[in-house]
Amino acid sequence: MPTPKKRAIRKAKKGQRVRQVAAIPFRIGETGEIEVMLVTSRETKRFIVPKGWPMKGKSGRKTATIEALEEAGVAGKTLKAPAGSYSYWKRLPAGFVRVDVTVYLLEVQEELSKWKETAKRQRAWLSAPQAATLIDEPDLSTLMKTLKVPEEL
Repeated sequence: MPTPKKRAIRKAKKGQRVRQVAAIPFRIGETGEIEVMLVTSRETKRFIVPKGWPMKGKSGRKTATIEALEEAGVAGKTLKAPAGSYSYWKRLPAGFVRVDVTVYLLEVQEELSKWKETAKRQRAWLSAPQAATLIDEPDLSTLMKTLKVPEEL
């Protein structure tokens, strides 16, 4: 069975769209403003949101929840409706592919001191505008700038 990454490379070579799912872990700060958690990427150490390839048999929302736990060490309630989407160029061994990412908000209820990728990543709580300035992907940065406290809480 090919890995999700290998399936994505095959799709990209055929000219098909490649998809990922992401979580934006958030909490409401003391001032009532939304705060988001960013993590560093494993290789370049730039700030990103936890994200990954779709998982067979799991919804996008469930996959985003799993990625947040594995990459950021946070658990909580992932909201049903996507918060938005963005696209970026992903570097793969075969070259660059365009990836469309569906983003879900995850209300953090638990923050672990040790998690699967503790040694590989750093994490930081930031205001949404601060996070927007640290993110390289323009579409994700714009999404961060306009992030509001969801009404479904």
